[in-house]
Amino acid sequence: MRGPVPSLGVDAAIRDAQRKAAEALLPLAGVLAAVGDPFVAAGHDIALVGGPVRDALLGRMGAHHDLDFTTSARPDEIIAVLTPVAEAIWDVGIRFGTVGARVAGREVEITTYRAETYDPQSRKPEVDFGTSLEGDLGRRDFSINAMAIRLPDLSFVDLFDGLSDLGRGLIRTPGRPEDSFTDDPLRMMRAARFSSQLGFDVADDAVAAMSDLADRLSIVSAERIREELIRIVLAPDPRRGLGLLVDTGLAALVLPELPLLKLEVDEHHHHKDVYEHTLTVLEQAITLEHAHEPTSEPDLVLRLAALLHDIGKPRTRAFESDGRVSFHHHELVGARMTRKRMQALRFSNELIEDVSTLVALHLRFHGYGSGEWTDSAVRRYVRDAGPLLTRLHKLTRADCTTRNRKRALALQRSYDSLEERIAVLQEQEQLASIRPDLDGKQIMDLLGIAPGPVVGEAYQFLLDLRLDRGPMTKDDAIAALHAWWSAR
Repeated sequence: MRGPVPSLGVDAAIRDAQRKAAEALLPLAGVLAAVGDPFVAAGHDIALVGGPVRDALLGRMGAHHDLDFTTSARPDEIIAVLTPVAEAIWDVGIRFGTVGARVAGREVEITTYRAETYDPQSRKPEVDFGTSLEGDLGRRDFSINAMAIRLPDLSFVDLFDGLSDLGRGLIRTPGRPEDSFTDDPLRMMRAARFSSQLGFDVADDAVAAMSDLADRLSIVSAERIREELIRIVLAPDPRRGLGLLVDTGLAALVLPELPLLKLEVDEHHHHKDVYEHTLTVLEQAITLEHAHEPTSEPDLVLRLAALLHDIGKPRTRAFESDGRVSFHHHELVGARMTRKRMQALRFSNELIEDVSTLVALHLRFHGYGSGEWTDSAVRRYVRDAGPLLTRLHKLTRADCTTRNRKRALALQRSYDSLEERIAVLQEQEQLASIRPDLDGKQIMDLLGIAPGPVVGEAYQFLLDLRLDRGPMTKDDAIAALHAWWSAR
């Protein structure tokens, strides 16, 4: 929903919005009644609020959309009302006034009217319960999230011109952005996230406040920052949000390696700095998610690897005697930096391992040249990538951002050739599950040794031999093992 709101007059525009929202919410009529009716019967006000209302107006309501309600009822009263009608209730957020439940087969969250602020030195919000829907809407992050639909009559409430901002594609705070971002600094990242998700612009005064208050983000926990960063990276247009973080200085606290890339010139792409190259690689990786087989949904591992693949360049920059700029081994330095940054943001160990491995491997293909790799080199490429091979294919292809069409076509053909060779060897040798031709027990029996480090050395020798030569007969493997043992 972009462009100006039709000039129907304020009342007519609101009636039109109410009609559209009601139509979009029609499939949810059962759960809205199941939640709203018992609260109204108990004498409480209740309204659907925030994201569900915004997305209903944008026509983006999905089957799995969270349903958020706000009510005049206090948390203990919410539980009392829900108990007879809910299939399940959970109260992990009750100290913040939020009760979760499953009603009519849908998961919902119901929160007491509230206002929350941050102590200047605290990472945790202080929650005060409010007394009115109007007050609750006024403390929300953005006008497009400060609209509500009262139950049970589905009347539309828009006190801060959220409908107009939806029409203009604008992210704006209900009050002064300085007050909003001071109360909850994470809202600055949420502005970047909604910009990436919805394709909206952030209001000029909000951008200015983000720049002025960027340091305030330091009081927010790494886990909350990580979750917003993930949402930005997985959005349809991450460049918008990431660019906003860099331009306002927020990236210096979230992902400081990213703005540092602006200082470098990529030796292969003189028309772009590494920062622009990185964002282009990210966009091309997103395209390849569904354009290169096997296709995938938005892939956090691939997108993070694309975003971080060159962060080792600033630390490895060197000026060569012929005037070129080089970044030798930046992939290995970048992998270590990736691991450190993701650990600081409290990513899972599995995700850290996958992303850092892709960063370390992203240049391996460039040794392939015009296809002169041996079968041994191809086997090692597949072995080192392991289950990340498909992602490595996509990352490597995305990393080609040259405007030289002849060079780009040559790189594409070269990688096509590599994938074809991998497919042939895969069919012949089951590359994805390469193992030595003898297992650990056979090694111990043949050499007459007990379990210990030597068994691992022998196993690695046979694995390297398998990678170099391809499949061997059992007799040849035994002979090779005995020769290694004698030489050792």
